[in-house]
Amino acid sequence: MRSACAELRKPGSTTLGLVPTMGALHAGHLSLVAAALSECDVVAASIFVNPRQFAPGEDYDVYPRQFEEDCRKLESAGVEILFAPSAEEMYPPGAATVIDVPGIGDRLDGASRPGHFRGVATVVAKLFNIITPDRAYFGQKDAAQVAVLQAMVRDLNFAVEVVVCPTVREMDGLAMSSRNTYLTVEDRRRALILHRALRTTSLLFKRGEERGVTLRNVMRMTLAGEPLFRMEYAEVVHPATLEPVEDVQQGALLAVAGRIGTTRLIDNLRIEPVSNEPVNHG
Repeated sequence: MRSACAELRKPGSTTLGLVPTMGALHAGHLSLVAAALSECDVVAASIFVNPRQFAPGEDYDVYPRQFEEDCRKLESAGVEILFAPSAEEMYPPGAATVIDVPGIGDRLDGASRPGHFRGVATVVAKLFNIITPDRAYFGQKDAAQVAVLQAMVRDLNFAVEVVVCPTVREMDGLAMSSRNTYLTVEDRRRALILHRALRTTSLLFKRGEERGVTLRNVMRMTLAGEPLFRMEYAEVVHPATLEPVEDVQQGALLAVAGRIGTTRLIDNLRIEPVSNEPVNHG
């Protein structure tokens, strides 16, 4: 992979974009590819179900895998090269080095899934080292992961720009996820409570509520309206540090996670202050 990427970049002016995935590709992944193609000369993708970001008892063994179909989707979308290593290649015997991002990596999913972000940061650092992209594309749906990776890139001086693309949703608002395939028809309907809680809270902010604790409580009360939803967290945090925000006047990240049946789902929404600057009509 390293040699192939070097070959693609021989002219010297070629910009290489990377879309890291765990496969089971959907329209959200393909939107990242489209964004990369619009900004880069060459786009690479990776498919690797990373065992080190799954805790014991999580869904690593049953995580959806559809490699041949994913290859067809990526080729049709215009991806130039695909990296699909085995776990043994990425973690050879004796491999012990890990990357931890303390603080940020211990919040939200890092708190409910201890060690998760250590596994994410380690594998993404390895991908960056192997592929050396100029830009790497991630979805806003994984906002906590993005915050961790942005901190890692900054702290370790990686020469890569982390590009964050909007969450892609189903027509009814459910954030696209490879894990949505686990949902039954009834679970799928109940899962809409995540987006409903975010929209309700965002609307309250737009109406003038700026207290983080109030917004957080509204999110939690809305989620509690679905009795079969088991909440892991519902927080109002700073999008870069993931620390709680008490005054959201300057904006914040609304983040929720929990389970419908056995399926773990996450979602989030950025709330931004409304500009009061007058519009220049020329």
